[in-house]
Order: sequence, then structure tokens, then C-alpha cells
Amino acid sequence: MRILQTPVRFYPFTGGVENYVYYLSQELVKSGNQVKVVCANEPSSRKHDLVGKIEVERLSYIGKIANTNITPGLPSALSVGDYDIIHTHIPTPWCADWSAFYSQTKKKPMVVTYHNDIIGNGFASLIARIYNSMGLKYVLKSADKIVITQPNYLESSAHLTGYQEKIEVIPNGVDLDKFQPGKVSNDNDNRIIFFLSVLDEFHKYKGLDYLFNALKIVKNRLPDVKLIVGGKGVLLSHYQEVAASLGIKDNVLFTGFIPDEEISNYYSNANVFILPSISSLQEGFGIVALEALACQTPVITTEIVGVAEDLKRIGGGIVIPPKDVEKLADAIINIMEDENLQKKMGKRGRKLVEEKYTWKIVASDMEKLYNRLL
Repeated sequence: MRILQTPVRFYPFTGGVENYVYYLSQELVKSGNQVKVVCANEPSSRKHDLVGKIEVERLSYIGKIANTNITPGLPSALSVGDYDIIHTHIPTPWCADWSAFYSQTKKKPMVVTYHNDIIGNGFASLIARIYNSMGLKYVLKSADKIVITQPNYLESSAHLTGYQEKIEVIPNGVDLDKFQPGKVSNDNDNRIIFFLSVLDEFHKYKGLDYLFNALKIVKNRLPDVKLIVGGKGVLLSHYQEVAASLGIKDNVLFTGFIPDEEISNYYSNANVFILPSISSLQEGFGIVALEALACQTPVITTEIVGVAEDLKRIGGGIVIPPKDVEKLADAIINIMEDENLQKKMGKRGRKLVEEKYTWKIVASDMEKLYNRLL
């Protein structure tokens, strides 16, 4: 098949949707398909490129609306392409809108992966509401299939109501070669918690504020506990001030940006990874939870994260309600104080991702979906 992917950005840009398209496309080309990605040229790279065997066309952009690059050349790029199927993504308007238009014009089937709802703060919230009332409906109506990464999202998102007959559940995946149990540092006597996110307004839904408040409770029981916060963003100084105000400044280490090749070591050296997401509308899945499990690290997360039900089923971590600081603190203490439990949870988590969440499995399911449409 000739598959056209239209994310807003692509490798070397890293992010949830970008990683999803990158790993999915890699596996699709391994099985003999041709994949072309058309995206914005951010960060600035070669405009016509090969990433592995994935063809990439990067377009100049004139600015951004919310988190979406506006690429004037996108309509032209889509109009001349020779492809069998279009795969686009929400929450990235513009790319999805033009993909829907050319799907209709060229009579090509279109798959939409609905990662999460489009929302925003302030002016971005107004734009989101306007788009959801018009553009999003057009994209979803045009789609031949809508892929969601966890079944609960059908209940969480009001925008998916009425499209049940188009819905397919195909989860996210994880790169098991990149994320695997590493060598744990012997000079680490502290109890280590790891949290990873972009530190900005949009990603507040990851729940770091609630983790800080839970850490204040945990510190009373485990004074040497250390929270490593990975990621950069405009709210870094804000979170540093919050940590100081809660009296946990000495228990929190802000690493800033963690290079891709080092993230696996952070997961492996942590006693537990925590993803305390608070918004079912914004947290489409939570790939970082899979990455931690692949590194044989127990995970504490909330009920809205994509892997939560499997996590409860296999005992690979602890699942709590969103925003419940007391239960979050109790979960941290329970895992931190039981080294045998950490090892058991870690092994169960690794086994889970090997059996269900490899990109090879995900791509195989997606390829079957494409073939049914064609």
C-alpha cells in the first residue's frame, strides 16, 4: 500500500503524536508498504528527506495557532500525491481538515487517529470551541474509520458521540529495543520517583501539582525520597517555586530536557514511575507509562490512562482516581517500602508490553484496518 501520513510535525520533532507516526510508519514499511509523511518543517530540517525508509516532505509554515503549524503548501502537497489511503490525526486541525478534503476529492479512504480532544486556555479555548463545532465534525464525518487508543475514550469524549460505527480501538505501542531494563546505579541509596512531561500550561493535565502535594505526605514517612522531574518548559521556575513553598525543594530534582538516548536509564533507575493525569479529555493514552513498564519499572497512574485496566489486571502497578492526593501518597509508600513488590510489578509490566503493546502488533492491526477499507 501507499500510505500518506499527515501529522502536524514529524521526526526529529518528538511528541506524542509525532512518536506515534514515527514508530507506526517504521513498522509499516518493514512489512512492505510505502509511507510518505507530509508535515511542517519544525525543527528546520531537509525539506525532502528519508527517515529510514519513510519518505518525508517538510513544508514551510507561517506561524502557529495553538499547537498547530499553518503550512500554506499543504493543499498543493496533498493534491499531487499518489497514495492509496490517508491517515491523519486529531488534535491537529489544518492537517486533518485538508486531509479530509482531499480524501473526499480524490476518493481515497481516510483513517483518523483520535488521540484526544481539542481544548485550550484563554483565546485558544475560544478557537477550540469554534473548530469543534465545525471543522472537527467535518473531519469525523469524512473519516472512513476513527481509531482511538483506549475504549474509555469513547465515553470520555462527547465529540465521538454518533460515530460509534466508525470506531476501532488500536492501542499505542512501545519500542522494546529502546526501552528495556537497564543497569541500575549501585550508588543510589535514595528512593527514586520519576515523572516526565513538558512543563507548560497545556501539559498541566499530567498532574504534577498533585504529585507535589502527595510527595509532601510521603516525605513524612520516607524523608530520603527523591522525585526526578524530567522535561523542560516555561513553567519550570513556577514548579521550582511550588516545590519550595511545599517544603519539598530538597526532595525534587529538575533535570530539564532529557536526551532521547538517556530516558531509558531514568526509567530503569527509578523505583516507580508516576503519571497522575487528571483530564480524560486531554490524556489520550499516556505512552510514557508503556515506556516505564518496558523498562521493568512499576507504574502508578490514574484510571483515565490507556494502560490502566491492564495494569490493574496484571498487578504491574497501582491505579488511583485522578486528583486523589492521599491515595497517590499511599500508593507511593506501598511500592517504595516493598522491594520484592517492585521486582514483581516490574516483571509483570515488561511481560505485558511484550505481549500486547509492541509497535509490530499495533502496525499489524492498523495494516488490517487499511486493507479492509481498500
